[in-house]
Amino acid sequence: MGQKIHPTGFRIPVIEPWRSRWYAGKKDFKKFLLQDRKIREHVSKEFGSAGIPRIEIERTSEAVNVIIHTSKPGVLVGRKGVRVDELKKELQKITEGVTCHLTLHEVKRPELEAKLVAEMISEQLEKRMAFRRAIKKAIQTTIQAGAKGVKVELNGRLGGAEMARQAKEREGRVPLSTLQANVDYGTATAKTTYGTLGVKVWIYKGDIERGKMIDLRSSSGSGPRTPRPPRRERPAPTAPEAAQAKPATGVKES
Repeated sequence: MGQKIHPTGFRIPVIEPWRSRWYAGKKDFKKFLLQDRKIREHVSKEFGSAGIPRIEIERTSEAVNVIIHTSKPGVLVGRKGVRVDELKKELQKITEGVTCHLTLHEVKRPELEAKLVAEMISEQLEKRMAFRRAIKKAIQTTIQAGAKGVKVELNGRLGGAEMARQAKEREGRVPLSTLQANVDYGTATAKTTYGTLGVKVWIYKGDIERGKMIDLRSSSGSGPRTPRPPRRERPAPTAPEAAQAKPATGVKES
């Protein structure tokens, strides 16, 4: 009891697609895995202001395709695509000379991305906004954008207190144990003058139809709710079946 699990990793085989899609043998697996981590860290560090909730990586025998989801594609592209060309060259160094392709997907509703909501709260905390006000403002914005439930958790020296504590706020439903529930999870770190604060955000967007996966390219990443199957009616018993099913009373018939 009380064990915690990452909501995204918990749902990967069921409704969540893999963020890295490739296959490698024992010889190359370690190298490709390390390259994927370096690619994500480099993009997040260099373009932290571009609002990047997730990065997907696809590999073939000839090239690597990096799919970046961003709420501010103009920051990534730059003037006349200069920054994109520079990023391609930097990623090519990380992949040891393998050709890199970049694909940008615009996030049309950043209020429904848990990672971006957590980053927004951390920015407000760094600007010395009251933590309860920052949480309530983020929850209100997310609910108005169409979310069915939000949960926010802060940890650290909240308000500059001497002892670290925890603050939680929740609105709506957040069914973490339901595999069909599309729950987005994101974290961020606020570096304040009195220490670092941890921010966790869960956003429930609805249920995904059984047998289908989340479309990460859509703005909300949610699917239609699964309809409940109709109740099966039990047929009426025939005469021989009714006679066999007659309960015994313990009295012998004449």
